[in-house]
Amino acid sequence: MGFEALKKIKAKHFAPIYLLLGTEGFLLKEVRDSIIEHALEVEEHDFNLSFYDMEEQSVDIAIEDAETLPFMGDRRVVVITNPFFLTGEKNKSKIEHNTERFLSYIQQAAPYTVLVVQAPYEKLDERKKLVKQLKSIAEVIEAQPLGERDLKLWMKDRAEQSGANLKDDAAEELLKIAGVNLSVLAQEINKMAMYIGAKEQAITVETVKLLAAKSIEHTIFELIEKMVHRKIDEALRIFYELIQNNEEPIKLHALIANQFRLLYQVKDLSEQGYSQQKMAGILRVHPYRVKLAAQQSRYFSREELMRLMKDLAEADYEMKSGKVDKQLAIEMLLLRLAPEKA
Repeated sequence: MGFEALKKIKAKHFAPIYLLLGTEGFLLKEVRDSIIEHALEVEEHDFNLSFYDMEEQSVDIAIEDAETLPFMGDRRVVVITNPFFLTGEKNKSKIEHNTERFLSYIQQAAPYTVLVVQAPYEKLDERKKLVKQLKSIAEVIEAQPLGERDLKLWMKDRAEQSGANLKDDAAEELLKIAGVNLSVLAQEINKMAMYIGAKEQAITVETVKLLAAKSIEHTIFELIEKMVHRKIDEALRIFYELIQNNEEPIKLHALIANQFRLLYQVKDLSEQGYSQQKMAGILRVHPYRVKLAAQQSRYFSREELMRLMKDLAEADYEMKSGKVDKQLAIEMLLLRLAPEKA
């Protein structure tokens, strides 16, 4: 993230063009909204704020708007979203874009307009002249998925904005329960800050356990944690609670299978010497998920994980073909992991 650029935005020192690039949509939206908030008064939005989706509208229209003088105000904000023509990807949109006009505007941007190009992509096509010019002239703010360290720093900063202090162990617990989706984390942190009020000012592990909304993914994580430690009676209890909450056994099976597949992949790559960050890139999952999977995979040998995945595949076939009761199939899977009695 371009923290210096964000400081300038809050101080109302704007660049003529911003390129917001990255796949972390929540952060991109926050930066975009911050530009709008500090560049325009609320009553100006109807006259001087425009959004153009490049999958539905031509860039010519957006540039024409950017070149138009603001109405009853000092500046205009024009937001361009989904500029697929900046990437090397093919797009099904039939809209034709005059990218030469866009290039001309970049080279001589209107001084009264803040043009925001919101590009929700991992990277752009650097071979294109338009991309080279845009990246060299615009204020580029990247918002890629945060690693664990930056994620926790962002959570702490978010809590401070809400007038609370997020303890380190509470941040860890919240990540386990709520996952790594920034939008969900922001909602949870805001909720907890409101709950503790101004007197306590500290969000603790106890606060998180009391208030954090558990996702089904977290409940599956807890179930697998019990499986990992061969606490099958507790795993069955969690499974029965999910069934009572009307969760479909086939869906639960798929979530369990996906997690054990991740455990095997992480174990395999770890034994090959890959770092957790590198594994996250290869497997296209968040580094924090890789960290948790690495911890759980230590309790299994490669052979055990292979056998378990084979059992999961067989159960999937039997459930979908109607050869066995869906609930019974998962119960049998769990029971196979039970430690043998002496």
